[in-house]
Amino acid sequence: MSVATLFAALAARRPDAAVLHGSQGIWRAGALGAEIEAVAKRLAGTRVMAILADNSPDWAIADLAALKSSTVALPLPLFFTPAQLSHALTQSGADLVLTDQPERVLSLDLGFAVSETRRDIVWLRRRTAPVTLPDGTVKISFTSGSTGAPKGVCLSAGGLLDTARSLHTRLADLPIERHLAVLPLALLLENSAGLYAPLLRGTEIHLPSLASLGWQGMSGFNPQALQQAVAEVRPNSVILVPELLKAWSQFLARSKQSAPKELSYVAVGGSRVEASLLTQARRLGLPAYQGYGLTECGSVVSLNRPGDDGYGVGRPLPHVRTVIRSGEIHVATRAFLGYLGTPSPDAAEYATGDLGQFDEAGHLHLSGRRKNLLITSFGRNVSPEWVEAALLAQPQIAQALVAGDGQLSLAAIVVPFPGVADDELATAIGHANASLPDYARIGQWLVAAPFTPQNGQLTGNGRPVRTAILNHHAAALAALYDEQPTQEPAHVLL
Repeated sequence: MSVATLFAALAARRPDAAVLHGSQGIWRAGALGAEIEAVAKRLAGTRVMAILADNSPDWAIADLAALKSSTVALPLPLFFTPAQLSHALTQSGADLVLTDQPERVLSLDLGFAVSETRRDIVWLRRRTAPVTLPDGTVKISFTSGSTGAPKGVCLSAGGLLDTARSLHTRLADLPIERHLAVLPLALLLENSAGLYAPLLRGTEIHLPSLASLGWQGMSGFNPQALQQAVAEVRPNSVILVPELLKAWSQFLARSKQSAPKELSYVAVGGSRVEASLLTQARRLGLPAYQGYGLTECGSVVSLNRPGDDGYGVGRPLPHVRTVIRSGEIHVATRAFLGYLGTPSPDAAEYATGDLGQFDEAGHLHLSGRRKNLLITSFGRNVSPEWVEAALLAQPQIAQALVAGDGQLSLAAIVVPFPGVADDELATAIGHANASLPDYARIGQWLVAAPFTPQNGQLTGNGRPVRTAILNHHAAALAALYDEQPTQEPAHVLL
């Protein structure tokens, strides 16, 4: 699919048709098309345009204008630290930043200066030497992955729009006329599935500020704010990470509320989702369906949907070729062109590092990360994601990470929901253990502060940064194993 097809879909709408909704009003098709064209012209001569801003129509306009003008776009997550921002801007050779937080960029002392202001977005320009990018790069998506240093993934227009078209095709018969962007647009999942795909199908896109949706930075997430926003917008679709789905479900259960009846599809991705969480969410009116994807594959690879659902992560999208080699998932798309600073990939397939298999219906099932596999001192192989899913299925547990490589028993670093007492947490871990074989049960645990992107322990799409969490709690884990007999589980408060 070409870029022209995306803009043709926008041009085909009535000029007065509402397209983007924001706190400052509605952008209709005619005015939106003209504004994208105007911003695209202002990008002439720009090599790499970074965006560091809250969700808004202006964010979407900047991104679409970059796509239209063949300017490389560099979305920057708001949770990036100064060091990560500096790393991304330097590695990419960005010569323009569009931001609603100019002080954060100027304080990096990278040579940027104010050029102009359009509505609430400040344009910061600088002169800098160009960086060699893989041919065809239109977007650089930095992902923190499993380390603190973000890694720049270079993506093609064709690959990104293949994903959007496949999502449009897969969900074409669902009644989706309004989409509410709940995740940051800087995350490729929302950028692709929450902006490009809705534009193709003629869906209205609501882009309120992240704070109004319940995002609270270091403080966590307020599901009551999300419920209020959904009640006002009455969207037909949203995209969530598992942690948000769980928090929203817990709020609905406690407050004896249900989701608006207009909501027909809740896509859930970013990390593994326990089947019991999906079941609970659906009972509360949240039609949640799990999917799977990676930045290197242009975001979504597979997903479930009404009428084609299962316990795995769904059927691969039509543009994706997915095969299992020695238990590992390999994916081929047009999206991935290479990483910044490294040679372009020679192989047509991308080795995901995820372990998985297909069932007889052609649905993909995940069984963990190859590099995360734990081997107990009894020689039993345990995927930590499997045990973590059992823990996260308990309503008392907000986050969890499992350790124990080379140990007699497994240990968990657990973040309980606020107000959960020690005995309630112990009962929850007991329930999780009851669903697991003896060699995969939790023998001891630590109670920890939340994992967040700000403290470097959570990626933007909700995956725990294992190395950072394990390093942070290394001494406490070691003490736990040294002091605790293996026959009885115990826990330590941190």
